[in-house]
Amino acid sequence: MPSLGTLGAFIRIKSPLKTKQQIFDIGLAGPLAGFIIALGVIWYGFSHLPPREYIFQIHPEYAVYGVEYDQHVYSYQYARLQDSLQFVKYVKALKEQGKIKPDALVKYQPATPEQYAAGNLQLGTNLLFQFFSRYVAEDPKLVPNPHEMMHYPLLFAGYMALFFTALNLLPIGQLDGGHILYGLIGHRWHSIISPILFVAYVFYAGLGVAMVNVKGEFVLMGEGVSIYIGIPIYIAFLYLVFSRMFEKPINALLLSVAVFAGQYIVTSFWGLEGYSGWLVFAFVLGRFLGVYHPPAMYEEPLSTGRKVLGWLSLVIFILCFTPEPFVFG
Repeated sequence: MPSLGTLGAFIRIKSPLKTKQQIFDIGLAGPLAGFIIALGVIWYGFSHLPPREYIFQIHPEYAVYGVEYDQHVYSYQYARLQDSLQFVKYVKALKEQGKIKPDALVKYQPATPEQYAAGNLQLGTNLLFQFFSRYVAEDPKLVPNPHEMMHYPLLFAGYMALFFTALNLLPIGQLDGGHILYGLIGHRWHSIISPILFVAYVFYAGLGVAMVNVKGEFVLMGEGVSIYIGIPIYIAFLYLVFSRMFEKPINALLLSVAVFAGQYIVTSFWGLEGYSGWLVFAFVLGRFLGVYHPPAMYEEPLSTGRKVLGWLSLVIFILCFTPEPFVFG
């Protein structure tokens, strides 16, 4: 798989910068430039969409269903059909090559619905993509299905650019968004708001990750295990995520238990789910990058223009952020 680089988010200040303005400028420059370029790519991509038949170059097997292919090909039944057809072709080729006897019986084990869902990727959506799909695309019917978006180079490149921009603009710690937040509100308020936002981020990410099924098992990442094993493992993970936020380990443990309890209650009673993929980045933030920001030597106020750009960056974050960027199933 080709490298996606460092995502632009893994930038850490090892020594304090002199002024709050310097911190702000460092945080704003990269995401703002990247967003402008991504906006141009997405605009061109949506205004120059190929005909629906384009996807048949990638998936010729879809052609039998015509331009309404997406009403048929994303079901488990279709996957079973394609799987069995491929198996028949494979066995026939082996028999013709003499690798197995012509009258030999070869057992076939189709994929389960869970296995199918695990390998069926679709891209999520954000406010910008919804806007371009509705108001920029010449014909909304030409907008590709989310399962096929990665086969449209400009749209996929634009989507990934927005994903990384939103990742950078998370207003936490020493991410670009954290630098911007620091510039806007200063060290004292950043030290209060950043950890609150981080806990909220972890809380959302973990919704639906841990629950108890009808068998009384603790469902950890889709797998049922004993509650005496699953619950301690998950709380230990949360402890690792939160431990650097506190000087006393007991405080991190209490927060981990509270977050787990809240996630369990919200998922069990209201059925709300987050996006577990964000937990990986939360671990990186909590353990390595940190959720606090080193103070600047001088905290002079920002100019009005910088303040406007700073709050504009928050709007950009909201427009770019995708709650579930990569969906399997």
